[in-house]
Amino acid sequence: MLAAARTTYLFPPRTGAVLRLLAHPVRTARAVAYLAGLSQTSIAGRLRLLALLPSAADLVQDARRHDVRHLHIHSCANAAHLGALAAILGDLTYSLTLHGDLPVYGVDHAAKMARASFVAAVTRPLAQQIAEVSPATPNPVIWMGVDCARFTPSHRAPGQDFTVATVARLNHMKGHRFFLQAMAQLRQQGISIAYRIAGEGPERDAILAEIDRLGLQDQVQMMGSLDESRVLDLLRSVDALALSSIGQGEAAPVTVMEAMACGLPVICSRIGGTGDMIRDGVDGFLVPQGDVAAIADRLRRLQSDPEFAGAMGQAARQSALVSFDHQTNARLLLSRIAEAQK
Repeated sequence: MLAAARTTYLFPPRTGAVLRLLAHPVRTARAVAYLAGLSQTSIAGRLRLLALLPSAADLVQDARRHDVRHLHIHSCANAAHLGALAAILGDLTYSLTLHGDLPVYGVDHAAKMARASFVAAVTRPLAQQIAEVSPATPNPVIWMGVDCARFTPSHRAPGQDFTVATVARLNHMKGHRFFLQAMAQLRQQGISIAYRIAGEGPERDAILAEIDRLGLQDQVQMMGSLDESRVLDLLRSVDALALSSIGQGEAAPVTVMEAMACGLPVICSRIGGTGDMIRDGVDGFLVPQGDVAAIADRLRRLQSDPEFAGAMGQAARQSALVSFDHQTNARLLLSRIAEAQK
């Protein structure tokens, strides 16, 4: 309720937004021309985007009311068009953060970015995508970050089964099946791993079926959807985190940052920006997507060598403090915004 009371909702636009547009016909005409010039968007799509004009007028008015001179937008989808329209209608500067592969956010990215002061990326591969689309736009890499003062290591009692967690939506692209198959390989070698799966989604029945097929019912716990506090409790009760995703569905997985902040070694697919996040063999393991044998090998190393696993966890914690602390990254973003005001 408190957050809702502090939030200005731009859609539907407030009464009077159209009148504000009519009061500034030249700027409004420029904004319409911006939308008309979106060459990669269909005519129907451009007509739909006209609905953003009153909302952009509301955004300009709200910014002026609160003496806001710069907008930072955590999206490169239609919200980025809203930033461009606000710049045209109200001379506001704006910037964007790209959180995933550009194709996920629609088309006409060059137009969205042309007026932006900068477009931050949460990984270096995403920064490269920005550079290819809009070469003149600054594209700093700024992680989203996690609260490293809250997500801290815990020491598990000795003698417990080696336990791994995955915190992710139960989606085909998250690759839970590959980790389960790696567990089955190790079980054939006499190595038992406990696995806790946190999350919900459309693949729940398929994952349960795979657990039954592999005979892992006594080793796997399905925990359902967890809030942040329970995720923290989970991470502080296990020995490692696994994320065996495939495809293009990951950029800089927050669960990896949280696990590293908790001093956990991570076994993670090479996907998105994970190659920037993890130093393979030092503060975690990177494995090829879908490579069950590689997952099993890294699991065996961690399970069989507690001293090595502990050292890797300590290195993960230090990497998180250096790279992923949310306050550090917030200061980096604020510094960039301040430069945009000069």
